[in-house]
Amino acid sequence: MAGRRPVTRDVYEYAVIRVIPRVERGEQINAGVLLYCQPRGYLCARVELDPVRLRALDPTADVDAVRRALSAYELACGDAPGPLESEPLGGRFRWLTAPRSTIVQTGPVHAGLTADPGTELARLFDKLVRL
Repeated sequence: MAGRRPVTRDVYEYAVIRVIPRVERGEQINAGVLLYCQPRGYLCARVELDPVRLRALDPTADVDAVRRALSAYELACGDAPGPLESEPLGGRFRWLTAPRSTIVQTGPVHAGLTADPGTELARLFDKLVRL
């Protein structure tokens, strides 16, 4: 079609942010998505904790502590002062997705193509986190 410019799509990487309230049991709740798109200089996390689901897995879970841990992912993506503020976005993404044995952790990193990282983050969040 003459006159139409093709939509440019760039590679992005993402990981699901999970809550595993009793690590020894391995049961988990998807509570967020972390998305990084290097060509567009984009790093963002979106989180949402369902306290009812959390308490179903562990009635003694500290909901406020889990919320604080989840919010750290969002803060690490922004310009707020903190231990990662001087890291480039790619370094932050790698640090945030590094394997760890804690109650809040990320799953494996996956990749895709997108023309709009913010829209892709919203789509993944709705598909992978929301019920």
